[in-house]
Amino acid sequence: MRRPTKIFVLAALAALAVSPGALRADDELDELQEKAIQEAVKKIAPCVVKIETSGGTEVVKGAGPKGLLRRGTGPTTGLIVSADGYVISSAFNFANKPQTIRVALPGLKERRVAHVVGTDQTRMLTLLKIVDLPPGTRLPVPEPVTKDDTKIGFTAIAIGRTLSVEVDGFPSVSVGIISALDRIWGKVMQTDAKVSPTNYGGPLINLYGRVYGVLVPASPQAEGELAGFDWYDSGIGFAVPLTDVNAILPRLMKGTQKAPVTLRRGMLGIAMKSPDTYGADPAIGTLSPGSAADKAGLKVGDVLKEIDGKAVHNYAQVLHRLGSRYEGDKVSLKVMRGGKEVAFAAVELGSAVAAFNQAFFGILPIRDDPRPGVEVRYVYPKGPADKAGLREGDRIMKVGAGVGKAPLIAIVGGRDQLLQLFDGARPGQDVRVELKRKAGKTEVVTVKLEEINDTVPAKLPDPEKASAKKARTKPGAKAVPPKAGEMKPETGFLKRTTPSRDGTYWIYVPDSYDPDIAYAAVVWLHPLGKNKEKDVEDFVTTWQNYCDDNNVILVCPKSDNPRGWTPGESAFVQQAVRTVAATYTVDRRRIVAHGMGRGGEMAFSLGFQARALFRGVATVAASLGSNPREKVTNQPLSFFLVVGGKDPLRPSVTETKNKLLQHKYPVVHREVPVMGHEYIDGKAGTPTLEELIRWIDSLDRL
Repeated sequence: MRRPTKIFVLAALAALAVSPGALRADDELDELQEKAIQEAVKKIAPCVVKIETSGGTEVVKGAGPKGLLRRGTGPTTGLIVSADGYVISSAFNFANKPQTIRVALPGLKERRVAHVVGTDQTRMLTLLKIVDLPPGTRLPVPEPVTKDDTKIGFTAIAIGRTLSVEVDGFPSVSVGIISALDRIWGKVMQTDAKVSPTNYGGPLINLYGRVYGVLVPASPQAEGELAGFDWYDSGIGFAVPLTDVNAILPRLMKGTQKAPVTLRRGMLGIAMKSPDTYGADPAIGTLSPGSAADKAGLKVGDVLKEIDGKAVHNYAQVLHRLGSRYEGDKVSLKVMRGGKEVAFAAVELGSAVAAFNQAFFGILPIRDDPRPGVEVRYVYPKGPADKAGLREGDRIMKVGAGVGKAPLIAIVGGRDQLLQLFDGARPGQDVRVELKRKAGKTEVVTVKLEEINDTVPAKLPDPEKASAKKARTKPGAKAVPPKAGEMKPETGFLKRTTPSRDGTYWIYVPDSYDPDIAYAAVVWLHPLGKNKEKDVEDFVTTWQNYCDDNNVILVCPKSDNPRGWTPGESAFVQQAVRTVAATYTVDRRRIVAHGMGRGGEMAFSLGFQARALFRGVATVAASLGSNPREKVTNQPLSFFLVVGGKDPLRPSVTETKNKLLQHKYPVVHREVPVMGHEYIDGKAGTPTLEELIRWIDSLDRL
């Protein structure tokens, strides 16, 4: 037993009618603490149920020998929250979308059928309704601990109901303390009691048997049913306060089996100017079109000062104020705009689902061209530009990004300026374009933007013609001649370590490398167990000709963790990529995180966490274990998902595609019918690998 918890036994002694004289000896204190815990567990036990599921998706994410985690094969825990048969549990327990759910209740011999009627995507909870209780049955409901009575250092007992065959006995017990409050942006409390998948959905209680909260996995970065699962063996556990659960129960109870309720996280739809979450003022850098902030009238450059009357000084505090809010909730805001304070009384939060798909103009531009304007390299057949009469070789000189008679803006910053103009555009918007035709004639045409689709060009012009080969020349300046005696960076297959020597990675640079051409960078995140140099050499061999022909550099970091990639390795991978980009000429619009299995999961994580660096995520046999993060207008992110038709992960990859599409991300999804859980380097996968190369080549599409 924990010595630090003994002092808190005092609060329980009155309930146990123990004489104060019993506190004189440590042995007596240990005995009293044990009795207090037993009495607390005895009190809560009738409210804790065992949940058994079957059917659904058996494999939902990477882990294990092949990067797969099997779900739906064991019991989980739940907590009764209503006398008429409602049970709350962690959404983690239902990530596999089970077909059948049965609940084992203390005091009843037969398992009872239950259905999912509601999911809280903010706190990742699932509400079940038991549908076949005996007539007149009233279930016991636990008493919550108020937030005022929840203090750091108080004894906390984690309860689970999965290890015992019968449910009338004592549940499993783990003892610790409340170690922190208002964690994960104000949504959960933290405990050092042992918390694992065996007691997710169970209660965290005090020495009186009252409930602090419902045990869940949680993460400050990731979102979704599986977010935080990798932390379960870290000594840190989380629980959603039961008072918060009770507050949203009326909303969840409106759901039915056929029409379950989903409570989504409330979002303003903004991104900050600075990536510094803690040190910079919360100045708005971008607004998502159609978002709550956009509709309310907030503007780029506004600095958030208050949310619901409480001051905010950095983005972390903004996340803390909004982290527990739901779609449809209203908040009041105060911002500084041009030295003046502007108030917004009732801003209705939207969801993480974007209001608009990415707009599509329908061309690929010539790269590395310092001349004014942007030359058209490729026109997508039947796309908006094609319909408006644009042709390869035309040069876009000016753009009117607004509707109607908006002034035309001269394109003097080349491709990147044009891409930035279109980042915030909406489908359906009319854009006027001044063209200098290949024959020399100048004319103005109007292009109606459409929604971007999953089209990958079946054939692209010669890659040699994709670049003007003047990447080091600034727009509007004269070409930079090579310096006398200039050393060419090393090429070939090279092994590297980070400056801090805490990470190893390999790179492949084509021997034909030309610093005046901006190269795509593909970051290969190896699957579990494939981290040896020979494994990386095999991957490079598969890609070498494609790299040579299409101006691609490979970056291959190594994970030393026997369980595969972890979120903590993200910083090392980003450092490796930035080092390569500082050494070689890399196209910042075509940096792709590419991985298989656990490496694919890491690619998803990097794509969402480091959007200032990555513009594409390409995965093979990998699914997204959490909900996608909200789109950021000026940091577009595209996805290329591949799975074998015989791969057990196929349904999960399809679900990942649907989640990304719901959040309005551009997604290419390819199933290779005859493939299993394997990479696309065999005969059956080669056409898909070649399509992936073309997708990477077209990431700077407009």
